[in-house]
Parts: sequence; structure tokens; C-alpha cells
Amino acid sequence: MFKEEQCKRKCGCGPNPHRLLPTQNTTPMSHHLFLLSPTDTPLYSLTHFSTRPTQSISSPLSSNLPTWSTSAFAGTLTALSGASSSTQHAGSNNTGGGGGKVVGGGQDRHVVQMIANASLDVVEDVMRREGAGMYLKGVDKFNEWTVSAFVTPGNVKLLLLHEGKNDDGIKSFFVDVWELYLKTMLNPFHTAHTQIRSPVFDARVRVSAKKYL
Repeated sequence: MFKEEQCKRKCGCGPNPHRLLPTQNTTPMSHHLFLLSPTDTPLYSLTHFSTRPTQSISSPLSSNLPTWSTSAFAGTLTALSGASSSTQHAGSNNTGGGGGKVVGGGQDRHVVQMIANASLDVVEDVMRREGAGMYLKGVDKFNEWTVSAFVTPGNVKLLLLHEGKNDDGIKSFFVDVWELYLKTMLNPFHTAHTQIRSPVFDARVRVSAKKYL
């Protein structure tokens, strides 16, 4: 009884002990942005890690498989489930640019690219539906990865692979990146199919990712 009263005075949790209160998940969550031309040519990519509290939206792939089937492919399953080791988080910096690495390990990079490429068909199907807007929330899902998209009137596609639910932040991030892209297109030497290698563009996208994701 004394401990419960002490808890009430310290954290103001009311009649219920603080141990019953839900805890927020602050595990680093990764976001992978892909900017594609109207013909789906990669123009820019970015990986961003966020420790902002988020809501988990799925379960790992390996939890649904027998142990004998996961032991030989542990590395691949880790990448497919969206999980990353603490070493990868600490040793991997955010990367951007049309030809840069997408995520720390080569295997993870190819898996993320595979998921993004596979989601393009789903994005096209959704866009054919009457009334589809520019922001396409959660159009595809692969284990812990959810794919959201933003398609401009010129058919430039922004794809974001994310592990947590943050609809408002993702939408604001897409709008920011779109505005930055439009400013880049004002350059007479830049076309809709030119890879974006501008350090200014990259820096501003990173600032927006840090703000909204």
C-alpha cells in the first residue's frame, strides 16, 4: 500500500499503479524513401532512422515459420522482417542520392529495393481507381514494412517504406519532398529523368525527415 501511495505522489498515475500504464516503443525505426521518374527511373533515395515513439503494425516473418526453415536463412529473414541489429544502426549513416546505398548491409539494401519495386504495381492499380488522391496511405505491406506513396500530377512517384504508423507525419514529409523536387525542376539543365545529386536537396530532405518521421 505504501509503495502504491508513493507511486501516486511521484507520477500521478491515479488509482492504478504505474506498472499498468502502457509503455512507448522507442526502438529505432527505419524509413526508406525512393523518388522515381514518370518512367520509374530512380532519381533519389534516402534512409532515415528515427527513435520517435511509434506504433508497431505487424509481426516478424520468422515468427510464422518453423525453426528448421529459419536457421539457414536467418540473415535474409532479419532483413525481410525489417529488423536491424544495433551494430547496423550504429554503423550505418543515412544515405541519399540516385546511386547511393539504401541501407547498411548489401543484403538489406537489395531486399528493400525489391519490396519497393514490387509495390509499384500496387500503386498503379490504386491510381486507376476513381477518386484516388496524391497521397496513398499504406498501399502495400510486406511483413513489418508498410509502403506508402505520393504520386504527383506529372506521375513522379515518391515511395516510403516504414515500420511504424505515422500517417500525418508521412503525408507532411511527402509534401515537403514534392515542393523541394519542384524547386529542383526549375533548373533548366535538369530533366524529369535526371538523377538528383544536389547536396542542398539532400540536406533539406534530411531536415524534413528528421522533423516529420
